[in-house]
Amino acid sequence: MLAKQIRDARKDYEHLKSLIPMHVLRTESEYKRATAALDFIVDEIGGDENHPLAELAEALSVFVATYEDEHYPIPDASAMEVLRYLMETHNLTQNDLSEIGSQGVVSEILSGKSKRQLNIRQIKALAKRFNVSPAVFIDA
Repeated sequence: MLAKQIRDARKDYEHLKSLIPMHVLRTESEYKRATAALDFIVDEIGGDENHPLAELAEALSVFVATYEDEHYPIPDASAMEVLRYLMETHNLTQNDLSEIGSQGVVSEILSGKSKRQLNIRQIKALAKRFNVSPAVFIDA
């Protein structure tokens, strides 16, 4: 019985594989196809964890993450390096980070020369502002 069901499902699976890479991604082209499909599926699913495509999205995200880990490794960076990077990419100055404090406070934190570090309130505010995990602003 199971063998017949698997044989019957083969055509559907072959069709799906022609649209979406359903294996470990080996090329940039496969990666681009997988990320495009994943983006579409995530938009389709929304927040519905019981959506019929949720497991497909999960499988694709594993393939994509594995490819990214191998081909686009993220270097370790300090909390201040991350903050400087985010400021640069968002074209922000120290004055723009009022959620941290005054320009002087921001300067002290970014310089690393003082003992001043980001506190929990500042970390939460920055994480919300830049839509990142609070963990990026905590040095291990």
